[in-house]
Amino acid sequence: MEETYTRYEKARILGSRALQISMGAPFMIKLSEDELKAMRYSPLEIAKKEFEKGLVPVTVRRSTQ
Repeated sequence: MEETYTRYEKARILGSRALQISMGAPFMIKLSEDELKAMRYSPLEIAKKEFEKGLVPVTVRRSTQ
């Protein structure tokens, strides 16, 4: 079952993962040197690629009201 996220959840997930990558966390996706150059080694772009593949290790818990 595919999870759908609000734009705010997606922004938070991508921002958190991009911060992890910028601090030296290993990539969850295999990227060639050419792909990295094309995205200018941007942690946010790398996080977006990981998110698209469903590889970002983040869980969203929603409160029920």
